Amino acid sequence: MAVVNGIINDDWQVRVVSRRLVQASDSSVKPHVLAVSNLDLISQTMQNSMFCIYPRPPTGDFNTVIAAFEAGLPCFLDHFFPFAGRIATDPSSGLPEIHCNNHGTELLVGEADVALASIDYGTMTTSVRRVQQPYGEDMALSVQLVSFACGGFTVAWCTNHVLVDGSALSLLVDSWSALARSGTLAADRRPNHDRSSVFFRPRAPPSYSDSLDEAFTPLDAERQINVLTAEQSFAASREGARATRVQAVSAYLWKALAGVVGTADARCRMQWWVNGRPRLSAAPAAIRNYIGNVATTVIREACVEEVQRMALPDVAAMVREAIAAPAYDEHFLELVDWVEEHKTQRFVETASLGLGSPTVGVTSFASFKIDTDFGFGCAVMAMPTTTPTASVKRLCSGFFQIAARPHDDDGSWIASAFLWPRLAAALQSDVTRIFKPLTAEYLGLISS
Repeated sequence: MAVVNGIINDDWQVRVVSRRLVQASDSSVKPHVLAVSNLDLISQTMQNSMFCIYPRPPTGDFNTVIAAFEAGLPCFLDHFFPFAGRIATDPSSGLPEIHCNNHGTELLVGEADVALASIDYGTMTTSVRRVQQPYGEDMALSVQLVSFACGGFTVAWCTNHVLVDGSALSLLVDSWSALARSGTLAADRRPNHDRSSVFFRPRAPPSYSDSLDEAFTPLDAERQINVLTAEQSFAASREGARATRVQAVSAYLWKALAGVVGTADARCRMQWWVNGRPRLSAAPAAIRNYIGNVATTVIREACVEEVQRMALPDVAAMVREAIAAPAYDEHFLELVDWVEEHKTQRFVETASLGLGSPTVGVTSFASFKIDTDFGFGCAVMAMPTTTPTASVKRLCSGFFQIAARPHDDDGSWIASAFLWPRLAAALQSDVTRIFKPLTAEYLGLISS
């Protein structure tokens, strides 16, 4: 939706001007096949991206932006060679694999005849999803540049979850900015694509707990349901145990969920996606810059009445305990082993299906400090997005995603969510107004 002369206009669209393939420049890298790890298989082949919005640059114009990508992408792909390849299927196992053949990353250029300030940022459908263009299921990376009538532009880094988790996707954008500005990547920032590490290999024999087996459910229509759930203190910290902002927001969401569930269910759950890189003491140092999936979920269920009665700091403490509780070294080993014995089927987290008590999942990109300035100033928004598959669209759980504003002037976050209407209404009507509608003015796209 766009507003033109005070009138709502819903007719705008992106016109694709060009598509071309950009190859890595290093001819010494030989074509090879990169087998995905067991942790990659948990994430499935689902398209995802990092969507960045930039105001009119202080110097140069959109043609200069295009030229920067055309000049810099070949060197960038030398460091991220798998992203110049294609996602394929191993004919013998039926599992995905990456053909690192340098067929090229897609560079798409488009234009929209509206100003960035006139777009409705209140919903993903009318903004982000409308700007991003479809790309091939086998495409490892599609970089999409779209110009707007105001002189601003967007950059979408479109890839696939089987290649990256949130940390790796953030590192992709961060590395581009560093390389574009300086022409080099420091040794400690170079990406690691090695999936042959013992850390990713199953043990012989595989070993895992029954609880891990119960945490996943085959992703097929017969096991999916489509039912919706029916129907303080505001400081989230206690002395000696100050809650992180993610823990505080999670506690707030948990109490809101419990309030909406009410008497419809005795219990409710929260789920968190956790980046394993900083939590794995047994992993090699190179795991910090590992490009792949090293994420897992943590779930905590509690009595609805108890969550409603508890003060917010106590709920935040429950969040902190839940996230800190797993022995992550052993957990990831078990996870790799579990996938080894179930890799011929597609699975999903049981809680995400809607089986059992109502669940809201939280994933935070706020801990990934993303450098979005590749020579044209910082983006005003950098938001991860996912293109759900038909089966994923039927998942019956809430989902809440947090990302920090790139320039971090005031420490604020941008959140996107898929929630039940009643829970969304409860958050919107809360007098504390923790969450406010995202507007072009807030993003700084409207001149004062």
